[in-house]
Amino acid sequence: MEVKIGIQSVPRELVVDTKSSFEEIERTLTAAVADGTVFILADDKGGKVMVPADGHAGTRSAKSQNVSQAG
Repeated sequence: MEVKIGIQSVPRELVVDTKSSFEEIERTLTAAVADGTVFILADDKGGKVMVPADGHAGTRSAKSQNVSQAG
């Protein structure tokens, strides 16, 4: 799944290809935003992307299902 992460102070979206399901991404992002911690997303090559989830990031899957739009 292609995930696009918009960060408030960055003009371009961060695009990550992941094997995670939509539900897993939604659950992880929701928990990170609620706790004010870091949203961690594993890419399909074994790497990890870390984004502060302090209300300044939102994510949308390639299917245009809105996961979270904060900020």
